[in-house]
Amino acid sequence: MTREPDAVPYEGRCHCGHVGWTLHVEPQWLTRCNCSYCRRSGALWAHVSEAEISLHGNPADRIRYTHGEATLAFVSCRHCGCTTHWENLSARSEGQKPEETRMAVNAAMLDPDQISHLRVRHFDGADSWDFLD
Repeated sequence: MTREPDAVPYEGRCHCGHVGWTLHVEPQWLTRCNCSYCRRSGALWAHVSEAEISLHGNPADRIRYTHGEATLAFVSCRHCGCTTHWENLSARSEGQKPEETRMAVNAAMLDPDQISHLRVRHFDGADSWDFLD
């Protein structure tokens, strides 16, 4: 069944179901990034403000991975390993409010029919830090 474009919220979960999220708004587009982490994880990001996302499950079931300057934490399920979202660590350290802080959930945790109507943009996180389309 194909999802209606204005049917929110979106409910995503990792493979085993221990870590989940609710996206309370329709994202403008989805982002496929080619940085070394995203390329390996196969993530398809829906970027919104942190205030528009609710996380579910026991926080102890989440593991965080940071790399380089540690401005982002990629969050995965401790049990099945699926990357479910990323958190903006630099914004939190600067004291930004949740509605001002960008965050992303991995839309690959959804059924493909739910997101087939959304445009996928390609982001060059490996080199230029620009959208390629």
